[in-house]
Amino acid sequence: MAVNKKALSSVGGFAVNETTVVNELRDAQNINTLEIQNSNFSESSKKSYILKGTSTTTLTLDGSSAVIPLTSNTINFVTARIIGVNPDGSGHYSTKIESVISCSSVGAISILSNLETIIKDSVPSGQTWTAIINSSAAANRYEIVTTRTGTTAAIRWFAHVDVVKVLWV
Repeated sequence: MAVNKKALSSVGGFAVNETTVVNELRDAQNINTLEIQNSNFSESSKKSYILKGTSTTTLTLDGSSAVIPLTSNTINFVTARIIGVNPDGSGHYSTKIESVISCSSVGAISILSNLETIIKDSVPSGQTWTAIINSSAAANRYEIVTTRTGTTAAIRWFAHVDVVKVLWV
């Protein structure tokens, strides 16, 4: 049986493959997602994600196919901050979408409420850019779908998404 002789500590911080993840000032950095869970309430937690995509697409965690997972039997409070920008930086579309989403025992998602605030819409004349929550996403998935019409320019999209998960069963 293993015995801990003293608390885990590191003078210079902690690293994974020589990349710092906790520095000497106790700041987390170079991490893909961050989950916060109150030790007094095991049925809830908060996780933050950064997503990216180009033009008309589903924003992903890895540039390929990874999207935000939702746990079955949960209610999720989701806040997404999304921005799209054209190659020369002259056009922007920025929105914040706050949602309450249930995820059933079989992973089916239902959007219970949505509040969208358009922060800035300086999309060039003749173009349309949108970012919406995919209400028909596959089981246990939260997806942001972006579109751009009226141009062939590669619109770069980024999103910062916070998910507060509450187990309800």
